[in-house]
Amino acid sequence: MANQTRIIKIDGMTCAGCVASVHAATAEIEGLDTISVELADNLATVTFDDSMTSAETIASAIDDAGFDATVANA
Repeated sequence: MANQTRIIKIDGMTCAGCVASVHAATAEIEGLDTISVELADNLATVTFDDSMTSAETIASAIDDAGFDATVANA
């Protein structure tokens, strides 16, 4: 188990409801420890167990919720 912290850039967030949507989209990802979404910066900081998930998987879940998410520090 190795925890990783990565930044995901999220385009398309405009309000607190968008932040809630990002949280909901990632809530069921096994291995995701924490997610902190910054609306003003259009970023999410994620900490996860890299033996269970990846930053790309988390970004994909955010994409599926209707946003444009890319791993910023890949």
